[in-house]
Amino acid sequence: MARIAGVNVPDNKRIIIALTYIHGIGRTKAAQIVETCGLDVSRRMKDLTEDELNQIRKEIDSDQYTIEGDLRREVSMNIKRLMDMGCLRGLRHRKHLPVRGQRTKTNARTRKGPAKAIAGKKK
Repeated sequence: MARIAGVNVPDNKRIIIALTYIHGIGRTKAAQIVETCGLDVSRRMKDLTEDELNQIRKEIDSDQYTIEGDLRREVSMNIKRLMDMGCLRGLRHRKHLPVRGQRTKTNARTRKGPAKAIAGKKK
């Protein structure tokens, strides 16, 4: 397995798909990286030489892409900032409720957690 940006990327997948295993790199950014490095899109990770892998690593390590730990830290700091401001989105994050206007009477179980039993509701 090739190791890029601290992540083991699978050998038997095409380059663009394998690069998406890195947090912060999707299909579009992966295609841009492969195009910048001048590699064939249909090749698999196991077919790349060490020089080509180093070229991909160098392109990803450039300041152009925010990935992995830095991206996770940035997102968590943005959420923390919203919570400290006390805006509606921050309050929704704090209460573990959906943030983007979804309904909560039904269909919010992923965010709210398992349903809590209501006391005294017997037949």
